[in-house]
Amino acid sequence: MKIGITGQHGFVGSHLANTLALDESLELIPFQRDYFEDSEKLQAFVAACDAVVHLAAMNRHPDPEVIYATNVALVEKLIAACKAADHTPHILFASSTQESKENRYGESKLAGKELFKQWSEETNGRCTSLTIPNVFGPFGKPNYNSVVATFCHKIAHGEAVEVHQDNEIGLIYVNELVCEIIEAMGLIPKAFPSPITATETASETGKGAENTSASFRTHAIAPRHFYKVTEILNLLLQFRSDYMENGEFPDVEDTFTRALFNTFRCYIPTDHYPAPFTLHTDPRGSFVEIARTGSKGQFSYSTTVPGITRGNHFHTRKAERFAVIKGKAQIQLRKIGTDEVITYELSGEAPAYVDMPVWYTHNISNVGQEELITLFWINEPYNPEDPDTFFVDVVQKD
Repeated sequence: MKIGITGQHGFVGSHLANTLALDESLELIPFQRDYFEDSEKLQAFVAACDAVVHLAAMNRHPDPEVIYATNVALVEKLIAACKAADHTPHILFASSTQESKENRYGESKLAGKELFKQWSEETNGRCTSLTIPNVFGPFGKPNYNSVVATFCHKIAHGEAVEVHQDNEIGLIYVNELVCEIIEAMGLIPKAFPSPITATETASETGKGAENTSASFRTHAIAPRHFYKVTEILNLLLQFRSDYMENGEFPDVEDTFTRALFNTFRCYIPTDHYPAPFTLHTDPRGSFVEIARTGSKGQFSYSTTVPGITRGNHFHTRKAERFAVIKGKAQIQLRKIGTDEVITYELSGEAPAYVDMPVWYTHNISNVGQEELITLFWINEPYNPEDPDTFFVDVVQKD
């Protein structure tokens, strides 16, 4: 199946693209923003796709009329490209719960939905309109994508946070949303990483669908988590106090807490690491406390001979700590979909640790002359049936 994503490099689009890339049976058709300004490129794009997920949209601008005009124009251009290419890919339109509210963003989504409905009925094409609630997750843009992204960025950087209205908000984690989109394409979400547990499926966690015609379908995606703004804020402040300042992992058995914690960790400045341990030394030797955890998990250790590299993989839900206790190590990380490599140097002579954010491929190398000993803690025991481990080189080969 060939899938295209408008807005591929945005918050939801990048998560969807990275997740689809894990399935070798799927082909992701690249999309660039300038395609909307070049009709030939846009036609070639839709002609190559079996399904197009239309995520590209504007949701903030000083002039609400610009938001409305921009979003409607994007839909019109996509429809025109499909007609010009004489091709009817399955279009999945990212609408919003705002479509029922009196604002120009919501009205633009409602208008786009109606345009896609007309197109599908006129051409016998397929369109699924997805009504999406508030989304949060790693790499959201502060002051743009969600209040969670704004809070995470500010708190992780030690900035003050203000609450203007302490409303309860319904949220969906971006991995959960990705599973919904994948399922709407007729694929099986269990084949993809998700915070949904092994005994849960997306269909069991609550959703609403209405088949309005043979070619046009609406699908209201239900929020999975309901919290007041101050409840989210207090959890994040606790993460900063316990985790950033004291190195203690919180209890992440709860699905929302785990999702929020993994989101928060992606906003921690890179210079926070390596984080030094407190070394207790007396005539008998030394003692170092490696990890305090509010969750169950798995401790392990490895020995690595000089010149050897371990790892080159990433996780989508696991929280993992690397603690060097003997020898010299180089730890490298790279966010999936980017080129920048972050490098840390650690030594057993000054014990320290680095925690691995989700969606960052990472490795550890012995760069010393003696054996390297590394302790690891991860928040869930290894399960070969659901390892949440995907192998990708940190340093990309030419």
